[in-house]
Amino acid sequence: MPISSGDHRAEKKIRSVGYIVFLSTIVAISGFLLGFNTAVISGVLVFLRREFALSNAATEVATSALLLGCLLGAAGASLIGDRFGRRKSLLFTAAIFAASTMVTALANSMTVFSLGRLAGGLAIGLSSVLTPVYITEIAPARNRGTLVSMNQMALVVGILIAYLVNWRLAGLGNSSWRWMLGVAVIPALALFFGLLGVPESPRWLISHDQQDKGRKVLARLFGPAEADAQLNLVEQAAGGEQGSWREVFAPSMRRPLVIALGLAILCQITGVNAVLYYGSILISEHFRGQTTNTALLASVTIGSANLISTLIAMRFLDRWGRRPMLLTATGGMAISLLILVFAFQVPNVSTLLVLGSIISYTSFFAFGMGPVPWVVISEIFPNKIRGRAASVATSALWSGTLLVTFTFLSLIRALGVSGTFAIFAALSAFSFVFVWWIVPETRGKTLEEIQQQWGN
Repeated sequence: MPISSGDHRAEKKIRSVGYIVFLSTIVAISGFLLGFNTAVISGVLVFLRREFALSNAATEVATSALLLGCLLGAAGASLIGDRFGRRKSLLFTAAIFAASTMVTALANSMTVFSLGRLAGGLAIGLSSVLTPVYITEIAPARNRGTLVSMNQMALVVGILIAYLVNWRLAGLGNSSWRWMLGVAVIPALALFFGLLGVPESPRWLISHDQQDKGRKVLARLFGPAEADAQLNLVEQAAGGEQGSWREVFAPSMRRPLVIALGLAILCQITGVNAVLYYGSILISEHFRGQTTNTALLASVTIGSANLISTLIAMRFLDRWGRRPMLLTATGGMAISLLILVFAFQVPNVSTLLVLGSIISYTSFFAFGMGPVPWVVISEIFPNKIRGRAASVATSALWSGTLLVTFTFLSLIRALGVSGTFAIFAALSAFSFVFVWWIVPETRGKTLEEIQQQWGN
């Protein structure tokens, strides 16, 4: 039986979607590295505190070195990504990932360790801006949220794998932390070699007067007919101009900038990194009778809940919408943290109640405040300033992460565990109000339609 033209079109569409998913998966390995490198410190710290006799302040410095690098990398991501392209910039970050991993794993002093983590943070900061932007610029509007959230899924998989690695390698003795860090060189090399077969972002090519190359990539992504329509839309939106920093802060961009900055900061200062980075220490040092292995196993449980909720979020992002997921997440986070605060005030509180509250909080976060801000930040800005604006928002995100990580143990010492998590509960409630008040729905809209929404 001859194959109809409709069957040919359907087959081409399937191949096109498969190709976009393949590219998104390769690029999202950077998200895995982000998750692994940030979460692995939870197990590493247990051994570092013993080997180097670290105080709380020194522990915060060791943890925050990576995050300072993240902030610096995110701040410079637009300069590098807009000048050299998304693909070449991501190749650069993969090389830094591999080199910094080896430096930290072989470090013989806290100075070398901190410098290695700082370099790794630079790579994370760069990739945290460039990866969502790249996926956004190759994804069709109807499933852009799901594709961009692949990076978040890879991130939480990285977190879970880090917890599993910590748990399984904890029995190697005082040198366990070196192996915990060193295994990350494998995905770093996978990212580097995988990127060699990834094309440049078509929107970046078109905005840099490389229309022929951009059209070829669009044709590979969407087919020849759709490529022409996409090319016209991108050219009209870009207006033949390169974006400037002045345009990022123009009056027409104030609302999207407030939305991006607000989501970026709030998704971090509501306390998720206090749980992810210090969870093992919190359980092992605040509950008598809990061994290091038990604390690390508890982290595996938290990481598993994180992954399951992220998978659920990916299924609903392009069906339910951004706003409903954010509202559900922030409300659930606030309630979970209030239960946690209550649990810590009860004498001889059950570890299971505390762990259950933490798992509930982490699950709500992973359902909304984990993936959705990255999606919104990457899609609400015009093409010509997307890189710069995303860099500003992501720098704010890492600033929030650094603030929480650098002050968490000090806050516990000053306010106690209940007081500290009460602050996070209040901030979660404020996040609910912020989303209700200002965050719009962007589900199903093309990037150009979202741009028109701001009147630019």
